[in-house]
Amino acid sequence: MTEVLFFLSAIVAIGGAIGVIALKNPFNSVLALVVHLVALAMLFLLLHSEFVAAAQVVVYAGAVMVLYVFVAAYVGEEGETWTSGGRLQRALALLLAGGLAAELLIALLGTGLRSLADADDLPTLDAGFGSAAAIGELLLTRYLLAFEAASLLLLAAAVGAVLLARRRPGGIPEGPRVLSVTDLVSTAGTGSMTEGMRGTLAARAMEADRLAERRMAEAALAKAGKVAPAEAEAPSDAADAEGEAK
Repeated sequence: MTEVLFFLSAIVAIGGAIGVIALKNPFNSVLALVVHLVALAMLFLLLHSEFVAAAQVVVYAGAVMVLYVFVAAYVGEEGETWTSGGRLQRALALLLAGGLAAELLIALLGTGLRSLADADDLPTLDAGFGSAAAIGELLLTRYLLAFEAASLLLLAAAVGAVLLARRRPGGIPEGPRVLSVTDLVSTAGTGSMTEGMRGTLAARAMEADRLAERRMAEAALAKAGKVAPAEAEAPSDAADAEGEAK
């Protein structure tokens, strides 16, 4: 059963890695990378490295992939696909792929992995090998410099994500303001359609407040025994009509 799970995880990992470089849509490439990382976590579980598998899922397939999705959403436009850069880029890609394959072959043949003996002949490991305590001790003692370098790398990635997510020039302004109907029609220089709608609603609310205040003033004048302006115009018009009739 272990061998079956190993080959299935290996096939899924290879397929996800191929999908990352073969798919033209950035979001599909990110999803393929998530599948690849989850398959690698399964391989770590088969090696009895539970902590590394959990870190693989939580850190890489979780947080880092969310960062990739945000970068793809802010940098690329909707529906945008990745295209090839021409023959020079393809030649460089093949050259780098060949160099990476040669490096992997040298590492595989030079470490003696091709001539592994039976499990009984392999050196034994400590009982706590691969545990969280052992990994933490190694990170803070022997590999402290690499650990701090990785921390700085993650910090640089976070700062880059914040810079990419900043509001671009010509976007929505910082302070609130009231927009007119002309601003709503031409929103290119004033902001988004949502801001225009908010400004129009605010202008209408102010106009309704002024109308309500005027009606309250007219009602107060009428209650005090005085004639409202609208009512005063009507008798004067009637008097003019009577004068013309005489």
